Amino acid sequence: MSKTIQPGSDGLIGDAWGGLAGMLVALPSSIAFGVLVYSGIGPEHAGDGALAGVIGAATLGIIAPLIGRNGGFISAPCAPAAAVLTALAVQLAGAGHAPGRIAVLLSLTALLAAALQLFYGTIRAGRLIKFIPYQVVTGYLSGVAVLIATGQMPKLLGLPKGVLLAHGIISPELWNWTSITVGIVTIVAIFVAPTVIRKVPAAIIGLLAGIATYFILAAFDPALLKLAGNPLIIGPIQTAGSFVQMIDARIDGLLAMHPGDVGPILVSAITLSLLLSIDTLKTGVVVDSLLLSRHDSNRELLGQGVANAAAAILGGMPGAGTMGATLVNITSNGRSFRSGVIEGVLVVASFVLLGGLIAWVPIGALAGLLLAVAWRMFDKSIFRLALRRSTRLDLAVIAAVMIVAQIDLIAASATGIGLAILLFIRDQVRSSVIVRKLDLRTTRSKRRRLGAENELLLRDGDQAMAVQLQGNLFFGTTDELFSELEPDLKTLRFLLFDLRRVQSMDFTAAHLFEQMRERLKQRDGELLLSGMPSSLPTRYDIENYLAQLGLVGAQGGIRTFETHDAAIQWMEERILEAAGWTPHGEAPPLGLEGIELLAGLGRHEIAALAGIVTELSVEAGRRVFAAGDQTDEMFMVRRGRIRALLPLTGDKRHHVATFEAGDFFGELAFLDHQVRSADAEAETPTELYVLSRSRFDELARNNPALYGEIFERLALTLSKRLRVADTELRVLEQR
Repeated sequence: MSKTIQPGSDGLIGDAWGGLAGMLVALPSSIAFGVLVYSGIGPEHAGDGALAGVIGAATLGIIAPLIGRNGGFISAPCAPAAAVLTALAVQLAGAGHAPGRIAVLLSLTALLAAALQLFYGTIRAGRLIKFIPYQVVTGYLSGVAVLIATGQMPKLLGLPKGVLLAHGIISPELWNWTSITVGIVTIVAIFVAPTVIRKVPAAIIGLLAGIATYFILAAFDPALLKLAGNPLIIGPIQTAGSFVQMIDARIDGLLAMHPGDVGPILVSAITLSLLLSIDTLKTGVVVDSLLLSRHDSNRELLGQGVANAAAAILGGMPGAGTMGATLVNITSNGRSFRSGVIEGVLVVASFVLLGGLIAWVPIGALAGLLLAVAWRMFDKSIFRLALRRSTRLDLAVIAAVMIVAQIDLIAASATGIGLAILLFIRDQVRSSVIVRKLDLRTTRSKRRRLGAENELLLRDGDQAMAVQLQGNLFFGTTDELFSELEPDLKTLRFLLFDLRRVQSMDFTAAHLFEQMRERLKQRDGELLLSGMPSSLPTRYDIENYLAQLGLVGAQGGIRTFETHDAAIQWMEERILEAAGWTPHGEAPPLGLEGIELLAGLGRHEIAALAGIVTELSVEAGRRVFAAGDQTDEMFMVRRGRIRALLPLTGDKRHHVATFEAGDFFGELAFLDHQVRSADAEAETPTELYVLSRSRFDELARNNPALYGEIFERLALTLSKRLRVADTELRVLEQR
């Protein structure tokens, strides 16, 4: 049975255990990442890298949770940071920079990345960063995994400095079997440990197994116990002067930087800021699902930015909210932000008490640890994308980012951004913006038509078409829209675009509307628009945009309608007029016997009803009642037309139905005594019969048979109207 993790279930004790478990995962990984980066400067700087990893783990662990205040997070140096900074270190070393200057430039890169994270959090971009496509992110991270693996294989094999991996693999005589043995034992222990000992993190078990293996081998080779100049271990962690003096030197180095130094590292800083932010936010999503909570992504970015800035100034590795340490923390009952702080404090305590032992950590063990990290980072599921044609382009994008990452991580980030844009355009173009298109032979307005009118519309209804659009109308989708409608434009006179589901449009789409209007105008036709988003706070103001372009409004040539049905009715009337149809003259008001609901009743029943109904005249444009009114009357139309309009957000209304002479409306409040659900408005001068429920109930005492007959007819009519509503819903929900 699954167990739901409840936030804060064990309080401070749980946070303490979680912090300890998180430290056991974060510290060895942080040391490994630091060694990886500083080894790019030179193998002799591995000790500096280990110290940078420890400082980064401590600084991030303490500061990030104090500011972010998101429970469960463990922040520490991470693989993406190591990959970006390693590539930069190698590049700077190749350019001839001195080791001390490279260290300062790495700190400046981390500092700029931290400033960008603070900027992201300030402008509340925490949610936007999540929209970078998965194909780009997984391609980049898988590429980083390959880079880490290829960078660590020489260390695992113990190859001499300067020997390329390709040459070293085919030269077994160059292999160091001590390093290989230590590395393999570390890897095996990391993957086997979770099946044997679940309470101790696999990373710490693997590292301890590698260290133990090294000292077992040292029993047969005393040279391995030599600390100074031993290439198989990290070696002494030495600083020039005290820790405070080291910080002063780092700050002095940063202050000595000038604007020209920013250029070579700027793209690396941007890349680093994005990767650290994405890594943190991905971890936040997992934390939310485990703790049934919702983290503040923008505040977390601010916390990460401040922590990374402090780490850069202190000479530590930058990092993010890491997935592995965070999961171990949560499953060990670390729920609040305190667990992260405790993790950072324990890193400091471990370094103070056991710092001397770090010098004896084998390079092969760290290589094995990083190879295990790389294996887990690499997304093995991407190969399944090759099995389906629909996903092969996604695989191509992932592969492109991975390949470019092997050459230049900075170029890979630019490639990823470019491909993200192409993926967006592809998705927009691949999905049609047309929801449905129907001519007037298959769709009608809610106004009832006589038999002769229906025949004319069935014959000539192909001259007018209603097209419902969706999504974004921009340069990437409008060409496809025109291609889909071009055959219809050769025969249509009237074309209606329903824009209710349109989110935005650009000038290209507006220009397309103008082109279509001109083509329809050649056949004395028109382009119509209905349902334009304008007042809803979350929708683009298309109506105002088109008015500014002079396409709609008093000066525009495109006719607009508030409701889709009003536009359909207008096209029906134009087609009927073109066919020679003329509106019927004013007929005299109907008597009660002419009302459809009462058709077939006897003379005595009609007389009884005539005694309780009243008559009402309504001018065109005036309301009979409004939504929310508390009345119990039912209305029967003697002459004229009544429209039922459902109020919507933003002063919009949906046309529900049009009731003409012989029809009735308002039956819902008549039946259930509830408030009115819609507005009833006279489209033309109208005369009505009004039947009050209270007076009708009085009639029932003397004529129960008539009472039952009327309710039976009401039920039958309501069932027919519900069937019509079902048909309309089916059209709306077609997929």
